[in-house]
Amino acid sequence: QPCLATHVHYLDITREIDVFELARSVDEKARRAGVLLCPGVGFDVVPTDSVAAKLKAALPNATELALGFDSRSGFSKGTAKTALESAADGSKLRRAGRIVSVPLGSRTRRIDFGNGERLAVGIPWGDVSTAYYTTGIGNIEVFTATSQNAIKRLKRTNWLRPLLRQRWILRTMQRRIDRKLRPPDRTQRESNPTYVWGEARNAAGEIRTARLRTPNGYALTVHTALGILEQLLAEPQRSGFMTPTMLVGSDFISTLPNCSAIRVEP
Repeated sequence: QPCLATHVHYLDITREIDVFELARSVDEKARRAGVLLCPGVGFDVVPTDSVAAKLKAALPNATELALGFDSRSGFSKGTAKTALESAADGSKLRRAGRIVSVPLGSRTRRIDFGNGERLAVGIPWGDVSTAYYTTGIGNIEVFTATSQNAIKRLKRTNWLRPLLRQRWILRTMQRRIDRKLRPPDRTQRESNPTYVWGEARNAAGEIRTARLRTPNGYALTVHTALGILEQLLAEPQRSGFMTPTMLVGSDFISTLPNCSAIRVEP
């Protein structure tokens, strides 16, 4: 609301579905105010949004979209605390155009993200929201590479979800993250690239798969955020809600340092 009131463009690096949905809900107000609303200009959701757009172009009548990534360097404290907060509402996916909650750890599959096949689990990632507006595809899931033990822990977390809605318990656990978690250092970030994957399917069963290799998500966020800001400064007349790909196109990601082209396969 402050950005709409003061006619200031809004960018952020969030992955929170509620933020994307809120920004989309005030699209018309933003247009009237001449304000651009583009959340998610970091690792979430620029590379996955770009993959989604490429798959839509390759299979225009797609009815299902799955996206995912394999990133092995670990979480920052901020990411870990946000993930803990969102766990209270379970995981998220989109079915028939609507965002629905499912139990944590309930959606699993094996995926070759581009670095060998790995077990993956469904997560409440921002693309559950943004990929719908980028592509119009009504059924969307997002996965991340994981281990069997991590999935077991996620499933146990379902029992704690009511407790996580108690603010004092959530704050206590977040303070523990501050004390105990060691974020990835520079060496860990630089030695662990991210592999991004996507799969589109239509009603006839046709499938298209896409893959992209990027630097570690924390390093990538610096380049995506600054690059999108630079493009917005060059076109300040843009307004309304946009996903990153709606704003800068699906090829933008591949122009950034150490990012591959997006490969789409039949």
